[in-house]
Amino acid sequence: MKLKPILSALLLTAARLSASAQNTDSLELRKIYDEALVNGKAYESLHYLCKNIGQRISGSDNAQKAVEWGKKLMESYGFDKVYLQPIMVPHWVRGEKEQGFIINGKTRTPVALVALGMSVATPKEGITAEVIELHSLKELETLGADKIKGKIVFFNRPFDERFIEAGSAYGTAGDQRNLGPGAASKYGAVAVIVRSLTSALDNYPHTGATNYGTNTPIPAAALSTIAANKLSETIKAANGKPVQFFLKDNCQTLPDAPSFNVVGELTGTENPNQFITVGGHLDSWDLAEGAHDDGTGVMQSAEVLRIFKATGYRPKHTLRAVFFMNEENGGRGGKKYAELAAQNKEEHIAAIETDEGGFTPRGFSFQGASPEFLKQINANWRSLFAPYEADMLVAGGSGSDIGPLKGTQPSAVLIGFRPDSQRYFDIHHTPNDVFENVNKRELELGAASIASLVYLIDQHGLKF
Repeated sequence: MKLKPILSALLLTAARLSASAQNTDSLELRKIYDEALVNGKAYESLHYLCKNIGQRISGSDNAQKAVEWGKKLMESYGFDKVYLQPIMVPHWVRGEKEQGFIINGKTRTPVALVALGMSVATPKEGITAEVIELHSLKELETLGADKIKGKIVFFNRPFDERFIEAGSAYGTAGDQRNLGPGAASKYGAVAVIVRSLTSALDNYPHTGATNYGTNTPIPAAALSTIAANKLSETIKAANGKPVQFFLKDNCQTLPDAPSFNVVGELTGTENPNQFITVGGHLDSWDLAEGAHDDGTGVMQSAEVLRIFKATGYRPKHTLRAVFFMNEENGGRGGKKYAELAAQNKEEHIAAIETDEGGFTPRGFSFQGASPEFLKQINANWRSLFAPYEADMLVAGGSGSDIGPLKGTQPSAVLIGFRPDSQRYFDIHHTPNDVFENVNKRELELGAASIASLVYLIDQHGLKF
């Protein structure tokens, strides 16, 4: 028996089958992109969400309106199942517009600022105190309570501009906002003001959540980058003489409120009890319309399933689009989703989160991916994404809403959609996060790239 000719024939057959599969996948991706770019619904749906509903902070009337509308939208697309997952969410309200002044002698200079999410209010008359400028949380420990007690701490560490991916700069600067107020409270600070988390130089302050932990809550606000520079320059020019700051805000935390995740499904034809989820968060901060954060993400998630319905594709596994609630100031929607997945003994193959804006797609990051996994996924799929310039398949984070799945679904592969990052933090958590700053074609290309990855996972799995 001659083994070499048989082996050669088998290898040739395998190569032909692989080439045939690649050709089939390529044609399917082309159909997905054609549907998204020619008949896409994400942009017009985003317009309705932004202009007819608007800001959607957890616990608000608008958040509930968005839930009801989101459910009707998925039903109108003809998904196999559409339902709500009840949750209780924090209900924080900003109150009347905040006020802030730099006080240098007899000069009072108003500055642009906003309260941080979950901040407590100042006294009705506001707070006036000496301000001390710091650049890290470590400096609190170095200075100690003797130099901090009774003062307003000003955290003024800017973005590290050496990062190419803007999210990395956001991550390394974010502890000032997330943990700074609670940390300063331990040393007796009466309030905290923070440089906005952006590399943009403008007068639009960025809100975002702060977490006091077990520390006593103190008022906390974010300054615009122009205001932060002005305050820093004033402190330096004072040559050691005290500079004061006045802060007044009117925040309030109300009792937790009922809300919902919105879930739509296409039932799998072969493995209906195995799930591939794509999602974004429906809630937003209260300063604007929540267009990029994360209206684009929820609209892309729904669009993925709509594309499959429109093209007649029937998935092997059950596909889910999830509009998570309460990502911004609690993450309870993601936690509830993972909890219910465990209770229902669901098996998640993969979950994809889109929460980095609706900008030009670059690719995807795979949480905790090994070098061998990345090698295989690039070998198998990168060439398919290359014509659409979305072929960056790398190790990295996934998203805060799908993150809890790792605790209940350890075999699930968690994936983050990675659009171009350079403009996102110019508008993130600001009054500029409006529909007009979303590009229709970029939004549609993103939806198509996510749908393409869902298709490939559905067809081939993630075990190479």
